[in-house]
Amino acid sequence: MSLRIISGQWRGRKLVAPEGDTTRPTADRTRETLFSMLTSRLGTFEGLAVADLFAGSGALGLEALSRGAASCIFAEHDPAALRALRRNIAALRAQPECDVRATSATALTPAKQPLDLILMDPPYGSGAGAVALDRLNRLGWVASSSWISIETSRNEGVQVKGFTVETVRDTGKARLHLLRPE
Repeated sequence: MSLRIISGQWRGRKLVAPEGDTTRPTADRTRETLFSMLTSRLGTFEGLAVADLFAGSGALGLEALSRGAASCIFAEHDPAALRALRRNIAALRAQPECDVRATSATALTPAKQPLDLILMDPPYGSGAGAVALDRLNRLGWVASSSWISIETSRNEGVQVKGFTVETVRDTGKARLHLLRPE
């Protein structure tokens, strides 16, 4: 699958996808829809603290950085995905803004400070996005103003205690859920 940055300072730059079929990168069209949804709500990405969990190639977090986010924490535990993620960060010379954690999104430790935007693309059908969000909320990753995006397959829903699903949009094989803390 060919991946590219859609907008911002790195617009059009190609990204490498992880080898093998363990990781399913978010399609460009789905990413475009997600970032359009977020832009209409956030206005700008300038200065935002972001997390890209279940990061894979890092396309979601790198897209946010390209659009002006100040920093991004990437969490990924698959070795092939980590190699691709690190290659993409190096190719964009984005190391200063990136914090790569070689761990599962469901095993992250308490946050130093809450984030503005949390992007999650967990394995379809796993329910891991809801599990991770519940845990991250208890560990201080979520502020009252945070936005959370969870991508699932089209036949999945997302429910997390303490969060409201603000909007749901189907695109291709994916379903995008934007959540806010209650």
